[in-house]
Amino acid sequence: MTPLPRALCRALAFASLACNAAPLTAQSPDQAALIKSAVALDLDGHYPEARADLSKAIDLAPTDSAKARARRTLAVSYAFTCDVGDAARVEHQVIDASIAARDYIGAADVDNELARILLECGDVTHALDTYRAGHDAALRAPTLSDSARDLWNFRWEHAQARIAARRGQRADAMQHVAAAKAILDTGTNPDQVHFFPYLTGYVALYTGDYKTAISDLQRADQRDPFVLSLLAQSYERSGDKAQAMIYYRKVLALDNHNPPNAFARPLAQKKVSGS
Repeated sequence: MTPLPRALCRALAFASLACNAAPLTAQSPDQAALIKSAVALDLDGHYPEARADLSKAIDLAPTDSAKARARRTLAVSYAFTCDVGDAARVEHQVIDASIAARDYIGAADVDNELARILLECGDVTHALDTYRAGHDAALRAPTLSDSARDLWNFRWEHAQARIAARRGQRADAMQHVAAAKAILDTGTNPDQVHFFPYLTGYVALYTGDYKTAISDLQRADQRDPFVLSLLAQSYERSGDKAQAMIYYRKVLALDNHNPPNAFARPLAQKKVSGS
């Protein structure tokens, strides 16, 4: 796939959606424009140029809260190429600022974002440590409701199940899957139910049960590029290359700029260009 010219990427940037969770607090027009430009550049594979724009956007912001969006977008840029050291460096700047401000939920959200980057880039041990840090940070929130506590416990079990699966520890993974399901069954977080087929499909894929992976992932969010990538990989490993290519192309039709697409898009580009 031939990258688009830089000028065209900048022109397209203003039509691109950046899906990071960090708010646009106190963004200047120049900073917002740089972030939008960087998103388009990343999606087309112009990573050094994207990171240069994001570094400028960070420098323009007067406070840590104003820098947070650009820093998290920069971390996603590093996730596209699995530069986990650089991703961790900028994510920790956001985490540390959140902890200093006693925004424990904000810190926990970014811990989980970083942990997912580490996991999908193959650093399983540090991913586990970072997910644990996020869980612990969330539980420090002084006004945490029972449903919010259940949410963070569900996320922790979800993470441990995926990590066990990546380690090939099926029995441990299934224990954490069962624990996650038990939390969902309390009914305190109905909006999390749609994440469960993604979990069971993920565990099935990485423990070699491709039939179950396909069945479960087809019930997960079909607008999520990472789910589509997992489906493609499940079909590919089960020997159905034609169906795998259909899902890799579906990934490329999405323009999300977030960790799920940072993991999915480069693999899909590689598979489609080599087909």
